[in-house]
Amino acid sequence: MVMILRVLLTIAAIVLTTHGVSAADLNSLSGVVQSGGSSSSQPLAHINVTLFEATDGLPTALGRTTTDAVGGFSIRSSRSTSPTIFFVQADVSESVRFVAILGPELPTAVTINELTTVAASYSMAQFLRTGVISGNAFGLRIAAGMNDNIVATATGQSSPVLLSSPNADQTNSLRSTRSLANLLAACARNPGVTASLFALTTPPSGRTPRNTAEALANLARDPGQNVDGIYALTLLSDSYAPPLSTQPDAWTVTIKVNDSGNDDRLISGPGNITFDKRGYAWATNNTFQGTPNSGDFNLVFKPNGQPADGSNGTPLSPLLGGGLLGGGFGVTIDLYGSVWFGNFGWGSCSGCNPSPDGNGSVSLFTLTGVPVSPSDGYQGGPVRVMGMAADEYGNIWIGSNGNDSIYVFRYGNPRWSVGFQQYEGSQPFAVELADDGTVWVTNGGGFTGAYPSSVARYALVNGALQQRFLHFVGKALKAMVLDSVGNAWIASQGDNQIYLFAPNGAELGHFNGGGIDGPWGITVDGEDNIWVGNFGPLELGSNFTGRLSKLWGINAPSGHKVGDPISPSTGYTVPTAGSEVLLHNGEPLYGSQGPASLIPMMRQTALAIDQAGNIWSLNNWKPAFNTDTIGKNPGGDGVIIFVGLAPPPRPTQCEIGSGQDDCASNEPPLKRLWR
Repeated sequence: MVMILRVLLTIAAIVLTTHGVSAADLNSLSGVVQSGGSSSSQPLAHINVTLFEATDGLPTALGRTTTDAVGGFSIRSSRSTSPTIFFVQADVSESVRFVAILGPELPTAVTINELTTVAASYSMAQFLRTGVISGNAFGLRIAAGMNDNIVATATGQSSPVLLSSPNADQTNSLRSTRSLANLLAACARNPGVTASLFALTTPPSGRTPRNTAEALANLARDPGQNVDGIYALTLLSDSYAPPLSTQPDAWTVTIKVNDSGNDDRLISGPGNITFDKRGYAWATNNTFQGTPNSGDFNLVFKPNGQPADGSNGTPLSPLLGGGLLGGGFGVTIDLYGSVWFGNFGWGSCSGCNPSPDGNGSVSLFTLTGVPVSPSDGYQGGPVRVMGMAADEYGNIWIGSNGNDSIYVFRYGNPRWSVGFQQYEGSQPFAVELADDGTVWVTNGGGFTGAYPSSVARYALVNGALQQRFLHFVGKALKAMVLDSVGNAWIASQGDNQIYLFAPNGAELGHFNGGGIDGPWGITVDGEDNIWVGNFGPLELGSNFTGRLSKLWGINAPSGHKVGDPISPSTGYTVPTAGSEVLLHNGEPLYGSQGPASLIPMMRQTALAIDQAGNIWSLNNWKPAFNTDTIGKNPGGDGVIIFVGLAPPPRPTQCEIGSGQDDCASNEPPLKRLWR
């Protein structure tokens, strides 16, 4: 018998060596499959477990095994790193599947349970549409990072991010994930519960889920469906505590981040945000927290929402220098990968002069976060900069709110600036680049719409700006987005509408369902659905609870019209679980002497969707308008990330690949033509 075993081991070694892998090269993944939380967990014996590497097609199986009598297992693999991600799944039954996301590096230990499945289904929601995890490497790795914000895979327990401020019980996501884990625990014990879950999560005109992970991914993508029925199912188990105590408005899962990287410069009124091709998020910041004074910094976040730390050629958050002063809505990334910021200059500041020049400058940073612009920014021309856009020739388009003008820095050269004077009081706000190189502009007519609002379109012809059309519409227009066919969707904060314009400038309609209330931020997803971030009313007495709205775009299915609401009448909200909102330094939102706030999602001004389908929404202004205005303490706290909620935009070629070093030009801005 011993001799036979030795022969078999020798043959196995030969086979492995033939395939270029020695036994010594194998990496071992050990783990346990269980049901229930740490205090009530039950090992699941004799369960099939498979280790996979995700691809853009069917995932590759790297090893299979079966759990022992105490739910333990071990899988050996020749792979330790992946250009995409590893994941492991346990088939508890034909329809009950538990999943754990391992990320791009294979760990040594994992726990697979209901909570890891909730995290996997939500973080991978946009890559789990066909029953398997599949997609481009760039998006998968971002999704894996968001998974780690929800669960600690090694232990199968809630992650430190979700357990601590500004999450924990400051939002309801910690309890929501536990309630959903309770639902899966009930499924593992009762096939009838699983059947009910499948019925409640089958998309309209879509197929019935084939397993529990797929069912939860359906819920993550459409969290407003059958909320009451889902909630009833979560009450059938108490394995994970504490769960939600009341039914939510929708089954969203969010991660709130509010660390700028420096507590001397707390996040205060982030205004607008954009992603570079590595997935890093660059955001403007209005003020110093607790004051109306102009901030002298902006923000950079890693793809998982944590502040950029400056390692391995990445930027360091917060950004300083380069003339940054009270960033508003202006941020764009040019063809070199460099980042441009517009300085609005909100109020007074220490050691600077915000008026007239300090609030009219533009700042430029390399992709590594090094300022290129001088200490007072690029001056001359623009005043109180708002929207910005960069075209394929390196031209930087600028909405000059303070002098009713549009400017272009030709080829990115502030000395080669051309302008166009609009009508008095136009106060341009958003700037969006069309596929043909022309630019759309929203003119807000002031913060509250004291002057007429309009939408305009411009072209740069022979070095001069030409206005193609100008249409008066709405009130206090704010952000704008262009869909895949070039239609312009415009947030009109003052009259509570979303306006739709054809590429030729013809108005096609206006809409206000799905929880829209003072719309400000707006974006479009990879399926041309429209997402709206709401600011709420600008009036005394309001105490606004932030919300995210979703409308059908040009691909509205049969039975729905363009502009019909998808989100519930409340919008997608982020309720509190009962704890006071705290800043990153542990201070209350309104200070130790101010009123307590239980509103984690505040007044929103900008949205952006990353390549994993996470929606980043900016808390620009605090909820209590009376306190914020009279007390001059306006700056909202943090960024709300809705996990896996939206179809991601179409990735660029750089984003599809795994080699992120090639995602931006190595040409430093100092060596540009105009330098």
